[in-house]
Amino acid sequence: MCAPSLSKYGLLLMCCFSLFSCAAGEPASQAQAEQTEAQDQGDKLSVLLIDGQNNHNWRETTPVLKKILENSGKFTVEVSTTPPGVPRPPRKPANKKLTEEQEKQFEEYKKAWEAELARLQKENPALWKQWRPDFKKYDVVISNYNGENWPKEVQQAFDEYVTNGGGFVSFHAADNAFPEWDAYNKMIAVGGWAGRDEKSGPMLRLRDGKWEQDTTAGRGGTHGTRIPIVVKVREAEHPIVKGLPLEWMHPADEVYGKLRGPAENVQVLATAYSEPSERGTGEHEPIMMVIDYGKGRVFHTTLGHDTTALQGTGFQITLQRGAEWAATGDVTQTVPEVDWKDNEPTVQTP
Repeated sequence: MCAPSLSKYGLLLMCCFSLFSCAAGEPASQAQAEQTEAQDQGDKLSVLLIDGQNNHNWRETTPVLKKILENSGKFTVEVSTTPPGVPRPPRKPANKKLTEEQEKQFEEYKKAWEAELARLQKENPALWKQWRPDFKKYDVVISNYNGENWPKEVQQAFDEYVTNGGGFVSFHAADNAFPEWDAYNKMIAVGGWAGRDEKSGPMLRLRDGKWEQDTTAGRGGTHGTRIPIVVKVREAEHPIVKGLPLEWMHPADEVYGKLRGPAENVQVLATAYSEPSERGTGEHEPIMMVIDYGKGRVFHTTLGHDTTALQGTGFQITLQRGAEWAATGDVTQTVPEVDWKDNEPTVQTP
């Protein structure tokens, strides 16, 4: 700002000089900075992170996933949020008689749900017509989505994207999604819940050091109590896990079990034991997998129930490396120096 004591003539000279300086120097500096930033961005892999519907708290986990990826210095991350899902209707408690006041409150909840349902049914069709991610713009797509079916046009575009060499990372409950979408189920190899059973395909079972397909009848998808778990690497030479400890402790999480699907072109990188004493299966369940789909590569991790689970150092490293591998087929990120703990989870704040 010009000093008040300056003469009008001096003020004019100073302002002219200031304008000249801006015209001559600052745009060049700004252009240089923009060029440098563009070069930095150009050196990074582009990620599309999809959320919007999930039986898990995607509003909390998506920002943490984004930060984990960006912390590596390897990625730029764009989030695409789908139209909202229909909320579950309120239900009365089973085997419990409600008081008059509780009955009144329940009726109010029900009316509010009906109003929200009517609004979404009116607005969502137009929103879904607008939701058309351009998958081809990205090196890798990461799904934090478990909800209603994507429009057929989007499904076809995604199938073509992965088939033609695009990378895909299925994160946690994303493997619960789309039970009727054949291509998607081949991409993730095995998935759970949403009506999956023996008709969906076999379970993967470790027997005498080898993976077998178990066609036993039964539902697909279960998990026990969330407790800290031991991650056991099964393919130590794969680029995603190479250089990591053969075993490490991960914070409290869900160990998905009895996952079913086509189970084709899949390699299990790591497992976790599902403790029978904690309502688990008593099996070493696959928790990290890689799948070949056409020319594309898929990294499937079942870890990551909530922000506590995302604090796991091993999870963060494998997400970063898994995303790079899915995008390029290689991993250039070295394993950082970590003080791996023996009897408790190794964690870090993203």
